[in-house]
Amino acid sequence: MDSDKILITGGGGMVGSFLKEILPEAIYVSSKEYDLRIQKDVQDMMNRYKPNVVIHLAAKVGGIMDNIQYPVNYFDDNILMNTFVLQESYKIGVERFIGVLSTCIYPDIIKEYPIKEDVLHDGPPANTNFSYGYAKRCLAVQIDAYNKQYGTKYQYLIPSNMYGEYDKYGENSHFIAALIKKIHLAKINDENTITLYGTGNPLRQFMHASDFARVIKTSLDKNIYESFNVANEENLSIKEMAIIGLKAMNADNIVIKFDETKPDGQYRKDVSIEKLKKYIPDFKSITLEDGIKRTYKYLLTNDILSK
Repeated sequence: MDSDKILITGGGGMVGSFLKEILPEAIYVSSKEYDLRIQKDVQDMMNRYKPNVVIHLAAKVGGIMDNIQYPVNYFDDNILMNTFVLQESYKIGVERFIGVLSTCIYPDIIKEYPIKEDVLHDGPPANTNFSYGYAKRCLAVQIDAYNKQYGTKYQYLIPSNMYGEYDKYGENSHFIAALIKKIHLAKINDENTITLYGTGNPLRQFMHASDFARVIKTSLDKNIYESFNVANEENLSIKEMAIIGLKAMNADNIVIKFDETKPDGQYRKDVSIEKLKKYIPDFKSITLEDGIKRTYKYLLTNDILSK
């Protein structure tokens, strides 16, 4: 499909920034231009650009403490954005719709790991991001409903946790971004310890966002309509990731401490990429160590961590 007909919401975010490198002719919109929580804004956006492909990246996202403190914001904002963007896409005849979800949609308690796509409704999401997880799960339900009722070929992709050069490095950062900044500050301030929340035991898959961008493009290029998980195969504990971060940033001398008064969050939520490999057999992801090295080099070069 013509790239000039592709509309990407959340275009100023991390994944959108990587998509710009491989889909430069697409239309990228951000919250500065349209408030996707307002139906009239979404209608105006669709009527202006008239896309035949929509990649819906926009979402309200944040760290564990923010999710716990503001559950209404995470539910309402995401439900409104997802509903209006999907609804208005269908109304103007969008042929391809790719909704981006999160592994937070999966049940907190699972009988078998890694998690496969067919267990989505086997239980509630984790309490620590319950509202966000359910709002994102609702988008999967909506897309499946549109496909069933209207015969559309809409799709959702379920990425694991992500990080990369274009992540947020201020307040409310995701774990890898926050880890990189903590290590960097310890280095420049000659501190010999960093403190992380929880016990360090929970397991996570962290994927470089450029890998996810490539999967989105490949889905378009190869006309893949199936919905599936997207992740790398490294399922590491928080402590293991912190150690890798120290090594990647040449800070092996720094000692990791854990504040066990803070919550761990969901213990485990690694997902199966069996379907991903079925549709994209040559998919290979960047290792966490290489990804952190690459990200840190970019952040230093562009003086981002001092801002």
